[in-house]
Amino acid sequence: MSKIRIAVAGAGYIGLAHMDVARESPTCILSAIVDPAPAAKAIAAKAGVPLYPSLDELLSKDRPDGVILATPNQLHVPQALQCIKAGVPILLEKPIASTLAEGEQLVKAVAEAGAKVLIGHHRAHSPIMARAKEIVDSGKLGKLVAVVGSATFFKPDSYYNDAPWRREIGGGPILLNMIHEVHNLRMLCGDIVAVQAFASQATRGFAVEDTVAINLRFASGALGSFMLSDTAACARSWEQTSQENKAYASYGDEDCYVISGTNGSLSVPTMRLKTYPTPEDRSWWKPFDESVADMVRDDPLKHQLEHFGAVIRGEALPLVSARDGLLNLRVTEAISQAAQTGQVVQLPVT
Repeated sequence: MSKIRIAVAGAGYIGLAHMDVARESPTCILSAIVDPAPAAKAIAAKAGVPLYPSLDELLSKDRPDGVILATPNQLHVPQALQCIKAGVPILLEKPIASTLAEGEQLVKAVAEAGAKVLIGHHRAHSPIMARAKEIVDSGKLGKLVAVVGSATFFKPDSYYNDAPWRREIGGGPILLNMIHEVHNLRMLCGDIVAVQAFASQATRGFAVEDTVAINLRFASGALGSFMLSDTAACARSWEQTSQENKAYASYGDEDCYVISGTNGSLSVPTMRLKTYPTPEDRSWWKPFDESVADMVRDDPLKHQLEHFGAVIRGEALPLVSARDGLLNLRVTEAISQAAQTGQVVQLPVT
């Protein structure tokens, strides 16, 4: 079987990560890079692939089997529509769009064209998440009752000094970080139908929040509580616990999610399980059976690319569809709205 030719549009941080994965893939190959920036010339030369300044030129001269769009957020929808029109499958980095209206436009276009579009919520391809979902779906925890989650970490001053737009509206951890957590929570606990939030700027004093306390209601009736902060010197975040991205220091004794049901709880990513041995004899006076579920740690970007290849070949449907990407964006924007207004924001049941 010949390798699938993948072009990467956008030679920034995440684009470079996609290129590295493509070069190591057993089934895909990096065929081209698209980026108008002068620095991209050296990147393409090092990778040994042609460089194109625009998608137009790529699609007209060197049509790939699939395109990874790792470009700035405001380009996601117009470039995705361009690829759909050309009939080229897409792996579109999150967020699906800059606005809900644009996201809805893209979801409609995908449906009408029957296009192959995978949204790049890469944690959906994490073996840790797959194992956690398997345990939750098995019913081992009983009926889901609650989830407690956190994404608490400390971004250095340079993060904001290097990109001052992150201090202004449109930046901040709700829009930049929480969308990852939203997909994980939806994957494990189902759709989110209502949110509340308190936001604080007390530590950094920027126009955007630095810390947020969030309450969630799931369609199942389960409730969630989530703490988000980019100024908390704390290791309870996915990056610092999953050990999937080696750029981050990680701590094997920390969890970022605890999912509780009527018969037990699962802590993620340590995969510590506490369950009652006999559901008929449950009580806080009774001891739990304690265990650690087996799982593997591996790079989700690698698994995402292999899945994208399967989507291109028609062997699989996108694990994260355009509709999923839109729902993630909708919940994230609802959290921002709830924090700004102090109101409970209801979301449509899908």
